[in-house]
Order: sequence, then structure tokens, then C-alpha cells
Amino acid sequence: MKIAELVGERLVIGISGTRVTPEIVRHFQELQAGGLILYRRNFVSPQQIKKLIADLEEALGRKLLVTADHEGGRVIMFRDGITVFPDNLALGTAGNIDYARQQGEIEAQELRRLGIDVNLAPVLDVLTEAYSPNIGIRSYGKDWRLVARMGAARIAAMQSRGLSACAKHFPGKGHAPVDAHLGLPVIGSTWQEMQEVHLQPFVQAIQTGVDVVMSSHPYYPQLDPYPNKIATFSRRIIYDYLRCELNFQGVIVSDDLEMGAIKAICPIGDAGILAAHAGHDLLLVCHDRQAQKEVYYKLLEAYESRQLPLTELEESVGRINILKLKREKRFEGGEPAPEKAGSLLAQKICRESIQVLQDKRKLLPLPRQTPRIGVIFPRFSWFDAKIMIEKEVLNEKEFLGNEFKKFGLNPDRQIVSIEPTEEEIHQAVTLAKNSDLTILFCYDAHLYPSNRKLLDSLQDAAPKLVVVLLRDPYDVEYIKEGVACLTAFGWRACQIKACLEKICSSDFSG
Repeated sequence: MKIAELVGERLVIGISGTRVTPEIVRHFQELQAGGLILYRRNFVSPQQIKKLIADLEEALGRKLLVTADHEGGRVIMFRDGITVFPDNLALGTAGNIDYARQQGEIEAQELRRLGIDVNLAPVLDVLTEAYSPNIGIRSYGKDWRLVARMGAARIAAMQSRGLSACAKHFPGKGHAPVDAHLGLPVIGSTWQEMQEVHLQPFVQAIQTGVDVVMSSHPYYPQLDPYPNKIATFSRRIIYDYLRCELNFQGVIVSDDLEMGAIKAICPIGDAGILAAHAGHDLLLVCHDRQAQKEVYYKLLEAYESRQLPLTELEESVGRINILKLKREKRFEGGEPAPEKAGSLLAQKICRESIQVLQDKRKLLPLPRQTPRIGVIFPRFSWFDAKIMIEKEVLNEKEFLGNEFKKFGLNPDRQIVSIEPTEEEIHQAVTLAKNSDLTILFCYDAHLYPSNRKLLDSLQDAAPKLVVVLLRDPYDVEYIKEGVACLTAFGWRACQIKACLEKICSSDFSG
């Protein structure tokens, strides 16, 4: 292969739209890109996504490495043909390792039918007592042993059913104080602390035979003190430690080079060179076409001028080809469809993971006769163009009505913006004052000041208040005495339904 072809093989790029256009084909041909990452913006239906992949490969006359972020919970790209599992923290709270194995088997069968080669999951970051603005419910928990066992079980199951898994985010960023999508996180952990806790799940994943490891963008000054040597750019962390000391023989992939943490340090073309020099095989450039070109041409120039060694380029492409050869067939296992056992497993995980965090007034479960109930719920449909929102949740008011009806209840329902307006907060307070009991589905008061204001206002106004924490459980610190609070560690339909069952049914047994 020519240098230009070798460089292209290392790029995993995203595209806009739901069908293959001549512009997309020309772009892939120009960059000779070897990989595709699919997002919510690319998905309409299973049949459409299959056609998109098949049309692109046919137009290019070659096989691509097709990837997707399919972590479960809040990070899911496909609406149909798959099981919507709850977030990893729900699974970790349930604590049953066999559930992780079953999930891995189910998602492998479902994703292979859609044409996916690599699932960029599971998350193996370990949480700490510190607030985690980005990982949170994406992690299995604070116990690295549980994280390691859950991750290894899911990885082994996925790969046994023909889907490559990806352990992320190496060397561990469950304690990152900043979301790398938005800015540069700095993690002050020493090598000893990382090796005792945060690296352990990755060691277990490597021993399990995981096909891919994804690095992360935080700066670890105790691991590599050179200024701006974030993990993505650190040869000490990626090549010396992951490749050599841990003897990982699979494919190393960067996280998306378009994130805010990268932009805070250097232009994206330079980021591609730095990430390649650090020891990555695959480079993710997920959104912007011009950014993808900049990475490609900067890398090409670096290899042609021998700024980067050709031997490592060839070795990387060799590892990528081995990964591709593991998935020779596309769309294995028949027509796309959720596995029959999937929804039952998801429901079981949700029921066993739900936590009542506070209920000193014994508001739960609701008395059979609660005359006036008010419900405030976020407008998740606003996210739909960017984030997969389940069909049954798109009409939020109807979804809530159907679910409460199962318990013989017909509450007044108010749908508020993801960032509630002053008028919406005022209306919610009025609803609460006119209700005997109010239920607030709280979407991250830590992240959105307007949600903090909504929460505080309702705590002051409602005679009785039940708060369901929908995103991360950190908002429990804002809950006042006398308010009931529970969580299922996420906001997927299965998790919301489990919370409602816990609130409304005296027969609930998690």
C-alpha cells in the first residue's frame, strides 16, 4: 500500500445525513478513510442504516471498519432493532455479573445484524467520591473490582458473538473534574493511585482479550509532566505503558479529536500527528469534514517527510487489518430485531438497581387515594435530532399518562424545557401549590442552573414532593429534609417505568 492509503486506513470519520451522496463518496475517496462512525444523525431505521453502509462500501469498492457508540443508557445511537439497556451504573448497582454477560451477548447479536463491527464500549472508568460531570452513570461504579468484572464479562460475551469491544477511556477518567467534550480536564493522580484503582479494569480487559482500547483526553501531570501532554498525546502513557508494559497487542483508538480538550491545546491537524506519535492506531475525527481533511493531510505530510516513522505506520495498519479480518461478513444473523430476552433483562436490571435515596416522611409508595397529583417532566423530545429518544417518550405527556394509568392514576402533567424558563418554573410552582403531592423528574441540577432553580422552588412550594433524579445521582445533595428522592441512574423508558412502579405500587420488589 502507498503511504496515502496507509494513512487513510487509520482514520475513522463521521458523516452527516442518512444516505450516501456523491460528496460523501468523494470525501472517503480523497481521504482513503478506512473507518466509519455512526451517530443518531445517521439513523432513520434499521433498513436505512444497512443500506447506508452497503451503499458506501459498494461505491468505494472496499470494506470499511464500521463503529458506533452503543454503551447503553444515555449513549445509544440507534432507535430500532436493538434493546435499550439502562446505564452502566444501574447494572453496577444491581451487582449481578451475569447480567453484564447477557447484555454483551444480546447487543452483539443486535449490532451485527445492523452491520456494526466495533462497539465503542464498555466504559471502564472508575468513579470516586468527586463529582463526575461526564462519566457519572456511564460507569459501573466506585469499586474497581466490580467495574473490572462487569467490563470483562461484557467484553468476553460481545466478542464471543462476533462483535469487537472497546475498553475506554484509558488510563481512566472517572474522576475527571471537567467534561473533555467542553474543556481540558486535569487529573492529578499518581502512577501508584492509577495502578491501584483506575488502571485495574483495563488490565482485566486486556487479559480478557479485548480487541480495542480507547484513550482519553485529560492531562495527567503525574503520569507525563511534559506541558500539554494529555493522555492522547503522551507516548509515555500510550506506547510505553499500554503497548509495552501492559503488552496490549490489539488496536488503540483515540477519542474524538474534535473535542474541546484538544482545541484548548492545538489545531486539529497537529493533534493527529501528536496522537499518532503517542502510539494510536486509529484516529477518530467524528463530525467536521474540514477537520477530517486537516488530520489526513497533516499526517500524510508527516509520514512523507519522515517526521513520523513509516515502520509504526505499517504496524498500525497491520493491527487494523487483523481487526477487520475478524469481521469478514456484514449484517450477520438475519434481519435487524431486538432479542426477545433483551427487554426482560433491561427491566430486571432497572428493578434491581432502583434506589430510594431519601424518604423520611414515608411518602413512598403513594397512598392509594392521593386526590391531586402534579407531575413535572423534561421535554426530552427537544434532544431527538441529536440524541436517540425512544419513540414512546417523544410525546412526553402521553407517555406519562399511559404509565400512570397502569396504577389507576391520572395526574396533572407539565412538560418543561431541558433548561426551564422562568415562566415554566412559575407554572410548575403553581401546579405544586395546587397539588396534594408533586413528582418532579429532575434532569441534572448540577449541570443546569435553571433545573437547580426549579428543584429549589418546588421544594419550597410543594406540600409533599417526590424527586426522581434522571441523569446523575449527584443532585441528592440538593434535596431538602422531608422530600422523598429516588433514582434508577438514568432516563431511559425502562428506568422511568421502574421509578414509577416504585412510587406508585406497594407490590414493588426490586
